[in-house]
Amino acid sequence: MTFHSLQQKRRSIYNLGNQLTQTPEEIFNIVNGAVREAPSAFNSQSVRAVTLTGAAHEKLWDLVLAQLKTVAKDPESFQKTQNKIDHSFKSGFGTVLLFTDTAVVKNLEERFPFYADNFYDWSEQALGIASYAIWVTLAEAGIGASNQHYNPLIDQALQAEFNFPANWHLRAEMPFGSIQAPADTKEYMADDQRFRLIQ
Repeated sequence: MTFHSLQQKRRSIYNLGNQLTQTPEEIFNIVNGAVREAPSAFNSQSVRAVTLTGAAHEKLWDLVLAQLKTVAKDPESFQKTQNKIDHSFKSGFGTVLLFTDTAVVKNLEERFPFYADNFYDWSEQALGIASYAIWVTLAEAGIGASNQHYNPLIDQALQAEFNFPANWHLRAEMPFGSIQAPADTKEYMADDQRFRLIQ
């Protein structure tokens, strides 16, 4: 399978199940391998990844729901949100939490003051590359996933529950699992609106 075909296979899968043939340890290794080989500015390796499965995965989405309930406008809108989470993200096999280690970023800012204004942006690029690498690698293994962003709403509750280092700044949550239904057809903008060749 070519990389381009893997890119086409990687889609946002919202209808997830927990019927995977891989073990939690095998998925842990998939995630770690993808992040380990992902590039980062100055080889800073500022991305941190935590793979949650089983009770820890379910606890995460319970925390998300609890925090969303505190900001819900009304019971009806919260019910829609709960249905989405229960039947899409929580119903999966696990979730990858993606963090930026802010201590790494701060250290680079201090060591290389000429580039200090860029290191946060570069850490976001590293996070995006690592996230995409995980997503494509999961797709290669036949595992569906999507990229979610309930941070910063859940940051304090997550820290209290799992006791992550204080300098780990949550950037995304990637629920994954068996593909219970395929993604919708992807629509593309016209190429001439996005791409230019200048010679």
